[in-house]
Amino acid sequence: MPAMTDADSQASARAADADAQSRVRLDKWLWAARFFKTRTLAAEAVSGGKVHVGGRRVKPAHAVRVGELLRVQRGPDEYLIEIKGLGDRRGPAKEAALLYEETADSRLRREQLSEQRRIQRLAAPLPPIRPTKQDRRRIVRFTRQDEPDG
Repeated sequence: MPAMTDADSQASARAADADAQSRVRLDKWLWAARFFKTRTLAAEAVSGGKVHVGGRRVKPAHAVRVGELLRVQRGPDEYLIEIKGLGDRRGPAKEAALLYEETADSRLRREQLSEQRRIQRLAAPLPPIRPTKQDRRRIVRFTRQDEPDG
């Protein structure tokens, strides 16, 4: 086996560096793309099965590449996104939005669910205030009317 020259070692170092730049850990990317506030939350979401890459469940250390499809479940919302850029630094929201593109179908579905939740909240409004002590006594008297004396 021939000995490695300086040029060979520099070329392999550049290739390794280029490969490292073309891949980023999933939890780090989710954090940089502002899907989660901390890397710990991102890692917990990935470990908990809330994030799938290409339809498969993966680990937080999974190396993502440009062009991969992610399904991210965040609360009641589900995002179907394609990775457009890699980033391992958390920057402004405008820069983070350039790292991915949400599918039109996903955006439409999220908007419909949001509208449904809004309508449900309007249909069953919460009482404006808590019952007073007098109101609670009336409620108790009313509910105990049906109980037999004992």
